[in-house]
Amino acid sequence: MRAVAVTALGGPGVLGVVERPDPVAGPGEILVRVRAAAVHPADLAARAGQIPGGPVEPPFLLGWDFAGDVVALGDGVTDYRPGSRVAGMVPWYLTRGGVGAYAEFVVARPDWLVGVPDELDAAEAATVALNALTARQGLEMMSLASGSTVLVTGASGGVGGFAAQLAARAGHRVIAVASSDDEEWVRGLGVAEVVPRSAELAELGPVPAVFDAVPVGAAAGAAVADGGALVTTRPVPPLDPPRGVRQQTVMIRLDQPMLAELMTEVAKGRLRTRVAASLPLAEAADAHRLVAAGRLRGKIVLVP
Repeated sequence: MRAVAVTALGGPGVLGVVERPDPVAGPGEILVRVRAAAVHPADLAARAGQIPGGPVEPPFLLGWDFAGDVVALGDGVTDYRPGSRVAGMVPWYLTRGGVGAYAEFVVARPDWLVGVPDELDAAEAATVALNALTARQGLEMMSLASGSTVLVTGASGGVGGFAAQLAARAGHRVIAVASSDDEEWVRGLGVAEVVPRSAELAELGPVPAVFDAVPVGAAAGAAVADGGALVTTRPVPPLDPPRGVRQQTVMIRLDQPMLAELMTEVAKGRLRTRVAASLPLAEAADAHRLVAAGRLRGKIVLVP
């Protein structure tokens, strides 16, 4: 099979298409033909060696989220059948490049996968797992009282967009920070108020909770009320003074039932996602450059 490997730690130019033996589903495993794989900022960090636990020694594969078709089942797998449409997440924090979604095939465990409803195409399905699970799990960490006000940074992005939608659907008042010229899409997520990235976040508070999806760090923390909650998608320095704020970093975990629910909600149009562009697998380096440049309206996906 063809796959994209990190040949050395560094910039996008270290990504190269390699030939690897076709994988085989062993006992308890599923072989999936990848139809789309999402490109995330976490991939760029891994490529550059800037990940928790220290860099991975090249060569290794990249890619968390993917969607595709079941090709073969290993012994003992009964939950799926060949031809089933599936999507899911490589738990890259565990595989650390031994398995990656930037490839024509992925050997997955059943609990990495959920079925894809007919209404959802592969590219859209590949944008859900990492972003929606991170958003849902981060909001759960906040333990919000009914009808709370939540400030969400990066609401134009994948995690922030899902966080804004999920918080609004739970009955909270959401103030969403949007990229310039993207206010209309963010307003369509059901939020109460949209503010530009240039806004002074401290002037929007104090609010009981901030989901800092970017994260911007201290500027977002300044908007949190004393004793409130601040959840970030990456570790940031502690607030000084702490003011009793519960400051936590959401570290994604596999949750198949939660992912199945979120995938269904996206398929039925009750949660929104978007794809900015689909690029061939061989153009992974260009995909990374686009993500690094920012200002995207949706996710970049690779199509093997």
